[in-house]
Amino acid sequence: MGQAGQAAGQVTARPELLALLGRTPMARITVPLPHPHPGFWAKLEALGAGGLKARAAVAMLRGARERGELRPGAPVVESTSGTLGLGLAFAGQALGHPVVLVGDAELEPAVRALLRAHGARLELVERPAANGGWQAARIARLRRLLAELPGAYWPDQYNNPDNVAGYATMAAEIGDALDHLDVLVCSVGTGGHSAGITGPLRRRWPGLHVIGVDSIGSTIFGQPARPRLMRGLGSSIHPRNVRYDIFDEVHWVGPAEAVDACRRLARGCFVSGGWSTGAVALVAAWAARTRPGAVVATVFPDGPHRYVGTIYDDEYCLRHGIGVPERPPAARPLEIPHPRAVEATGWTRCRTVVDPLRETA
Repeated sequence: MGQAGQAAGQVTARPELLALLGRTPMARITVPLPHPHPGFWAKLEALGAGGLKARAAVAMLRGARERGELRPGAPVVESTSGTLGLGLAFAGQALGHPVVLVGDAELEPAVRALLRAHGARLELVERPAANGGWQAARIARLRRLLAELPGAYWPDQYNNPDNVAGYATMAAEIGDALDHLDVLVCSVGTGGHSAGITGPLRRRWPGLHVIGVDSIGSTIFGQPARPRLMRGLGSSIHPRNVRYDIFDEVHWVGPAEAVDACRRLARGCFVSGGWSTGAVALVAAWAARTRPGAVVATVFPDGPHRYVGTIYDDEYCLRHGIGVPERPPAARPLEIPHPRAVEATGWTRCRTVVDPLRETA
């Protein structure tokens, strides 16, 4: 029997695991990245069970159960580049659902091993789709699995409003930890956590300035789709959970800049992470430096462990033209007037934010 068929077996619910969800600490980051800055706050989601997306995974499965879309003990099938997969593995154990995940050939071996160790069944696609890249290829495989697994539920993280709702607890934790907040810096992939925390935090601090951070080569904010080295940040499709109206500006960051920030964080304050962490750290440090006196906060989605063979591996970085030792990024991003004006090939900023599916100018 294949992995998908095996996944229909029974999983004993462990509701006591839900007590481990969230309540992650915030750290004050002052290490130069690479330029000195007065410091910003970072929510350390790597220190919560299941990581950042465990919050969304639990919310999506609970919502589906309440609506009758997910029967007790039924399998859950989802596409993942890794982070949501770990969150779903946690949610599946806590709520008693077998989990089948569709990854791709670029999924790191360490993450494959972790997902399987936590009880998830992993299906891998070997080639990206001509249109939509790895994400489209994974979703095509996922649809076949849904037809093969009776009663299977697809959370559809990119378009599921429960993804957004799952981050209400994070917004409350940030609000309780800070007396004031001027600037919020959010990585954008599915759009879940940026949408989920911005609303509550803006209600508390109406003048909050929100910066979205995307990957070069991502289509989310209107740039052309290109192969992306960074995983978990950006998208080759247009997730419906992205709330374009909440962002005051968007920054695109390249892999060399994210690696530089990750390594400086690791050396300078022992707190680091993956591609998204490096990207938001670079932009948050810039925001703190260019807005004297402002309180700046961001979310570090995960820790460094799954990136030992990529971000923290000299040979990998050299092989992909990133460069070791790192070449410090510029002190400021390239400014462009519109997302379609110039293709971003490195750190780039745009204060015009558009929904590429709705606006043409």
